[in-house]
Amino acid sequence: MEPLKLKVSYAPFVRSKDSIESVMYNVALALLPATALSVYYFGIPALLVTLTAIAASIAFEWMTDRIRRKPDSCFDGSAVVTGLLLALNVPSGLPLWMVVLGAFVAIVVTKHLFGGLGFNIFNPALVARVFLLISFPVAMTSWPVPFAVDMQTAASPLGILKTDGLSALQGFSYMDALLGKTGGSLGETSALALLIGAAWLFYKRYITLTIPLTFIAVTAVFTGIFYLIDPSTYATPLFHILTGGLILGAFFMATDMVTSPMSMRGQLVFAGGCGILTAVIRLWGGYPEGVSFAILIMNSLVPLLDRWDLNDIKAKKQQSLETA
Repeated sequence: MEPLKLKVSYAPFVRSKDSIESVMYNVALALLPATALSVYYFGIPALLVTLTAIAASIAFEWMTDRIRRKPDSCFDGSAVVTGLLLALNVPSGLPLWMVVLGAFVAIVVTKHLFGGLGFNIFNPALVARVFLLISFPVAMTSWPVPFAVDMQTAASPLGILKTDGLSALQGFSYMDALLGKTGGSLGETSALALLIGAAWLFYKRYITLTIPLTFIAVTAVFTGIFYLIDPSTYATPLFHILTGGLILGAFFMATDMVTSPMSMRGQLVFAGGCGILTAVIRLWGGYPEGVSFAILIMNSLVPLLDRWDLNDIKAKKQQSLETA
């Protein structure tokens, strides 16, 4: 009789009825309100960017599966989610070839060169966003105005705050930021639509509130301290919550199952670091937005955070054995 060969994978070992497909397509469903609202505000260009990002992501997934001689994964939903998140992280006026290039960076470079789904260290869509932002800063910061018929562009609220100061935001409306009538990437426009999608993921238990609430709370507290010190220079914490990519990043990208810590203690450190870095970059950095950079920096620390917990668990087990 041949010896039984067992393949042991990495922890955590969790029994669940959910498959990769069900999780991914539920995430895509949760992103639908923000996607639909972006198309409503920005029209056909937003729809083209979204469809191009999804189609290119699926195509690159299919091609890399062929090259790596792996089973087909192009319709497991992960490529669709990556394409959707990529689209929500770029302006509606971005040239479509740049969208395709972003999908290549996300799927081929960030995901498959690291081993495929489950092995990537960084969030693929965020790496693609940062790559496009650094490579094509003008195109990535040209924000079309909602309902404009001639692709008129204007600075985002965070961009205005960074370049012209708080006094230039006299006409800013918190309600517009909540509903989405502001300039920004497709997924930055409506906090309400994103929260509706996040509620669905929480209801399905695909995310917990540890990371998003800690991320947002730390950003709010940090920016709030400086608002209290000098309200004539620094914006309110609510402004920082409703503008930019904080809601999108906190609920849909920092909670990525692959690139976030497993334990609650690790998640608190991870989310707290995201919040501090986001606030620091927004207040004093060269870019008006810091969510993408913050999450990617903290992604790089996730293996250390998980190792920290693993070592503690081993130490506690050893201590219990010695005292038994």
